Amino acid sequence: MLVVIWVVEGTWRSCISAARQLVPPDAEIVLLHVTGPDAHAVAHGAFAGMLGRGHPERDPSALIDSDAEVAAHELLAAAAAGLPGTATQVQRRGRVEREVVAAAEGAELLVLARDGERRRLGPKSLGPASRFVVDHAPCPVLLVWPEHPPGVGTIPPPPRPPPHAPTDHP
Repeated sequence: MLVVIWVVEGTWRSCISAARQLVPPDAEIVLLHVTGPDAHAVAHGAFAGMLGRGHPERDPSALIDSDAEVAAHELLAAAAAGLPGTATQVQRRGRVEREVVAAAEGAELLVLARDGERRRLGPKSLGPASRFVVDHAPCPVLLVWPEHPPGVGTIPPPPRPPPHAPTDHP
């Protein structure tokens, strides 16, 4: 069984905990971290626009890329240490949601954590990238809460019927 665990700062511990509890011990585990293009693009754009055209050696985007790679490596190592066996560690770059979906191709399970609103149940408990992944994953998804889930009393109320809408009563 191939299991991909999407490792994200702030929620990875819950994914590792769920995998320890629910994934068979003989499963092949891939720990996946994806670095998005945003920080690199912003740093390079600021540099190119204002700070130093003609001095490519001063472009801060290379330093940001290096720091991001080190941080991803450390995060993956910490996640791997939380598992009882060995795991393959994979670092990818690109549009986060698309990279996660692509990495899940051929997997039998994808583990990820909710990353949105955590105080109540509902659709806002998933951020945009996680929503995309859940909607497009090519395999079953194990979606976990990063901490204890809120009670069912936090479910948003149903929408109000439009004015003058027919009712169920005669």
